[in-house]
Amino acid sequence: EKTTHKHRAGINFNLGSQFLSVDRSIKCISTLCPFLSTPAGAAGIVENGLVPSLVHKLKTELDEIQELILDTLANCLLVDAFSALVAGAVPILKDRLAHESVAIRSKAARVLLVISVPLEGKNTVWSEEVIPVLVKLLEDSHPEVCANAAGALTNATITTQGKYAALSADAIPPLLKLVNSETTKVRLNAIKALTTLAEAPEGRETLLNHVGLFQKQLNDPSEAVIRAAKIAIRVIEWKP
Repeated sequence: EKTTHKHRAGINFNLGSQFLSVDRSIKCISTLCPFLSTPAGAAGIVENGLVPSLVHKLKTELDEIQELILDTLANCLLVDAFSALVAGAVPILKDRLAHESVAIRSKAARVLLVISVPLEGKNTVWSEEVIPVLVKLLEDSHPEVCANAAGALTNATITTQGKYAALSADAIPPLLKLVNSETTKVRLNAIKALTTLAEAPEGRETLLNHVGLFQKQLNDPSEAVIRAAKIAIRVIEWKP
């Protein structure tokens, strides 16, 4: 059975390589990409060195295909973010954050969330000045975009330079608004992002005036939000 699975995977990766090297119809690519976006498919893409091709396809493909590529990259980068960073993914993804398509904005922010997990990714997101763009997305009218932007900011602001880039972009006010969002994922990611900003003295000073907002979240229906709020309060009220 394992041999059969590997054989099928091999066939799919041959098809995947062809898709990445020549133009294909939307129907063909739509059929192939669900496999490529699975954990097994993502690992195979990374092992076969196809991530740079996926990254560069984002610049030329139709919107429908870009969405599929972004979904695939989000899984691939969980396996290995470095090949995407070397291929110049961050500035390409930054450009997609301003796309008219809600789905592309949201999915690009999600990929940036993943690519900023390793330190190299955090540093690149900072150096390419993506953080101010993510801050602007916090005011997007679509909750999924806001949630993914806040999630990406959470990872990107782990570093000191990331924190101060977000504070300079005035990230705290829109994040505070998102704490009251009707969408659980938005509330959770906003609280997490504010917690990382509270680790900077300037962020902590500002957020000390808003501890009551976090205390209200201790009654949230989501256990994850409650845990995040407890951590946020602890970080904000910490005294050196």
